[in-house]
Amino acid sequence: MFKLLRRHDKVQDGMKRSRESWFARVTQIVQRSRLDEALWEDMEELLISSDVGVATTTQIIEKVREEAKYLRITDASEAIDLLKQEMVFLMSVGGSNIHSGQPPASGGPMVILAMGVNGVGKTTSVAKMAHYFKEQGSRVILAASDTFRAAAIDQLQAWGQRVGVDVIAHNPGGDPAAIAYDALEAARARDANVVLVDTAGRLHTKLNLMEEMKKISRVLSRLDPEAPHETLLILDATTGQNGLAQARSFTEAMGCTGVFLSKLDGTARGGIVIAIVQELGVPVLFIGTGEAVEDMAPFDPGEFVEELFSPVS
Repeated sequence: MFKLLRRHDKVQDGMKRSRESWFARVTQIVQRSRLDEALWEDMEELLISSDVGVATTTQIIEKVREEAKYLRITDASEAIDLLKQEMVFLMSVGGSNIHSGQPPASGGPMVILAMGVNGVGKTTSVAKMAHYFKEQGSRVILAASDTFRAAAIDQLQAWGQRVGVDVIAHNPGGDPAAIAYDALEAARARDANVVLVDTAGRLHTKLNLMEEMKKISRVLSRLDPEAPHETLLILDATTGQNGLAQARSFTEAMGCTGVFLSKLDGTARGGIVIAIVQELGVPVLFIGTGEAVEDMAPFDPGEFVEELFSPVS
């Protein structure tokens, strides 16, 4: 129970700026006496201003209008309820057992490959996941496969000491795939449940970066044909729609299975979550809610929407 309450507090903290932006405007919409064209325009503006995106916003408004007409709804608050239901539906994509940290069906450790461009908080997000899984009772191994930057190795080793998990690292400029392979071998030898692989966010060209990601996956599959079991894209929530272009490159090249949305507490445009799920076709699995290692939470669409529409305390 304590963990659930603490997780809810983290979600509240991360959603504060978005909630402040949304709730006053939602209240104004609900105060209208009837559904009219102006109300639908206000609802559309609300979604677009929250970075949901024009195409997705149009889709949502059309669906909610159809539902309201079919159900003969004339009350603005009931229309808002339909909007909330549609938002939850759109974000409920796919399924994953990543939140449990339990080993996959193959019996080996769960291998999670973390990727994303520099500056999105990738290494910090990896450390947060390590802390999260350790709290869940899992034994975690970190792989310092971002060898392009010497500072990235030092940063991950510092996080490993702070969180209390082992870090497998080679010298700067080493083979990232070899490090990931060694980390998986170490995890098997030490009965670890989770292997988190931190990868480079920048190489000389985008092509080189994508090829390196593919090589890491190929090498890992020699030890476990199903590895990596999850390929997470770390995406900075504050970049909004601009971040989706880079995200498409990674998802098209690597077929990522989910998103860790970092720095959600730094934006008032929480609607970017809907845009990510709709445009990339993958679920948001974790959200970053602050700077501390414990400031993150598993993503739940229903909880997210309720928080978005909740009053600011």
